[in-house]
Amino acid sequence: MKFLPENVYVVQRGLIPVPTTPVDSRTGEEFWYLANASLKKTGAIIPLPILSGSKEEESRGLLPHEDEHGHGHGEEITEWYPDHEHIDYRWGMAIDLDSCIGCGACAAACYVENNIAIVGKEEHLIGREMSWIRVQPYYDDHEKIEFVPMLCQHCDNAPCEPVCPVYAAYHNQEGLNVQVYNRCVGTRYCANNCPYKVRRFNWFDHRLVEPLDKMYNPDISVRDRGVMEKCTFCIQRIRTAKDHARDENRLVQDGEVSPACAQTCPTNAITFGNLKDEKSKVYKLAHSDRAYQALAELGTEPAVNYLRKRGNKHEA
Repeated sequence: MKFLPENVYVVQRGLIPVPTTPVDSRTGEEFWYLANASLKKTGAIIPLPILSGSKEEESRGLLPHEDEHGHGHGEEITEWYPDHEHIDYRWGMAIDLDSCIGCGACAAACYVENNIAIVGKEEHLIGREMSWIRVQPYYDDHEKIEFVPMLCQHCDNAPCEPVCPVYAAYHNQEGLNVQVYNRCVGTRYCANNCPYKVRRFNWFDHRLVEPLDKMYNPDISVRDRGVMEKCTFCIQRIRTAKDHARDENRLVQDGEVSPACAQTCPTNAITFGNLKDEKSKVYKLAHSDRAYQALAELGTEPAVNYLRKRGNKHEA
């Protein structure tokens, strides 16, 4: 570890071949074309942290394809409890798998917007990643890769909520699965009970030293050790839009709220909005023929709807 001024440090992470390349004698610029480069085995075994889990969906229906020659229909689930009452808002998301290219821009934006800790390779290797959204790659029988962004589904019937002994996880009136950080005691029961595996636990304090702490988003708290965290649908942006709408004595209009992931997506694969607004784009996408919910057979009633990839590869 090499220390820099004011306690800012950088850790050596392997070798970069760029410094060994020749430079232009006049400008000092490096040449980016190497005609005589060669590779050889070193015999070293280096573990690679793979955070996306299995590359197989194991027939769980996480990546169904649209059947253009028929209209299948899944089995209806019997509901024993009354629905949650969402008066003005039921925030939801639609993700078009036909548009997702797996670039990971959504995950990078989420890190910056929500002050997510970067824990490094060593912690990733033992399963302590902190990302709130992951781009899950799946391979079909022909080794064709397809992507499914996975984040908190903000379920109406969330399995994580009833198992928390201190009610740190609860369902609010706008359909969000909310986490109260200063109430959480770190049992991790919620993470164990989440079928989507999108909750993250802080094993350490990850506060940045000066001047790097100036990079924090002031609208978001920095979580402490022993606290569970997850996607919030960028609730700070929702609150800002609601405050502006309240000042004008109206409801939030479609398109006024955009989480960091949706705002950053280069292909506009992510749509966010109010599912109570039948004129909103997210409502129309959620009720389209291509829409489905991940692991819907569990009865979790997610607020995230995925749009099937077009084609007749699998029966809908």
